[in-house]
Amino acid sequence: MTETMLLDPVQVLVASDQPLQVGSAALFEDDRLIALGEEARQRAAERGVSGHNRAQQLLAPCLVDPHSSLPSPFTGSGETLKTLINSAGRAGYGQLALLPNGESERDSPERLKGFQPSDCDLKIHLWGSFTHHGEGERLSLHADLLEAGAIGLSAGEQMPSANLIDRALTLGEMDGAPVLIAPNDSNLRGDGMIREGVETLRAGWPADPTISETLPMGQLLELQRRHSNRKLVLMNLSTAAGVEMLSHATSSPLATVSWWHLVQDRSSQPAEATHWFVTPSIGGQRDRWALIQALGEGKINAVAVHGIPLDDEECLLPPDQRPKGLSGHHLVLPTLWQHLVVDLKWSVNQLWQALSFGPARLLGQDEERLSIGSNRWLLFDPDQIWDQTRAAPQAPRAANQPWLGVRMRGQVVSCGLRIPTNQVD
Repeated sequence: MTETMLLDPVQVLVASDQPLQVGSAALFEDDRLIALGEEARQRAAERGVSGHNRAQQLLAPCLVDPHSSLPSPFTGSGETLKTLINSAGRAGYGQLALLPNGESERDSPERLKGFQPSDCDLKIHLWGSFTHHGEGERLSLHADLLEAGAIGLSAGEQMPSANLIDRALTLGEMDGAPVLIAPNDSNLRGDGMIREGVETLRAGWPADPTISETLPMGQLLELQRRHSNRKLVLMNLSTAAGVEMLSHATSSPLATVSWWHLVQDRSSQPAEATHWFVTPSIGGQRDRWALIQALGEGKINAVAVHGIPLDDEECLLPPDQRPKGLSGHHLVLPTLWQHLVVDLKWSVNQLWQALSFGPARLLGQDEERLSIGSNRWLLFDPDQIWDQTRAAPQAPRAANQPWLGVRMRGQVVSCGLRIPTNQVD
């Protein structure tokens, strides 16, 4: 947006502690919100500014992604920091936390530099590596990483030994910073591609047993009980059994879930859809409904994009040799709006709790909110129709995007954030 613009009427969500306002108004000046409600109408009238009817659209705080990967942030022909900022910013994300894995594991302070562009309002947070070189053998310098600006500590996709985690939590160099650990045992998973079940057998894919999540999760729950003063976060909970364990824990850690596990299950997984393989594995309908219910009840605290970009060459590899994961920040809000708000009748506040307010609190950051004088807002049109293609301005550079060639409903049509690449077409 440029100059002065009045949206009237428009739906407005200001913050987590305020209800959705239907039929409100919003006045902007050079992408900054300068008034809401009756004050916006009055000031627009004084300036002779007429309103634009956006009754079906939603003005809301920016979204927050608690963890995604970017293996080659500054080099390569695939997804880079610049292209990721462009796609995530256009999708309404105001904060993005990157996992420490990549060409250079972020296990030392000097590797945390150069990620925040000076002309960018999208905040880039960095997880520091929990172990030296990310190898899971010995601890990295936790205090140094956090002092250098790391948002917290993460061990990536594979859980280190319980003894090593226990030692780190006992030393306590992380103090109150989050420690992100995946309840995932790759040895138990083996060659598994899809969570075990009848559909997995029918499709002919190697099965990933449920215990690859529940056994390491049992250890993490015990560690949280022993170290209740630490902020342990379970990364990407994926099974109904895991949800049940979390529900019965005496000292529950925080937990995230990947958006993909909320919208897909193995019953809709055709045998040829090899680009859908992710870590943790996709489960059955019971798993998906349990995750949705836990998210709605607040037992799971945040939805992560958990983007893992692959280039064209990587996508040509056989499924058992290809890195697992998918990309698509621009797909998350439209898809979850359809599944949760339209189909399951979630409130807008519930959805923003999962996509913005909860993730911000998990990262130890202030919640996003609409503030007068601020450009930290997004405008979402749930009825906007668009084609999901790699050539779309809001699409990432990654080759492993789902639903390519599919017509989508719902899109962030505007965002006030200053994005250095927002003119890329």
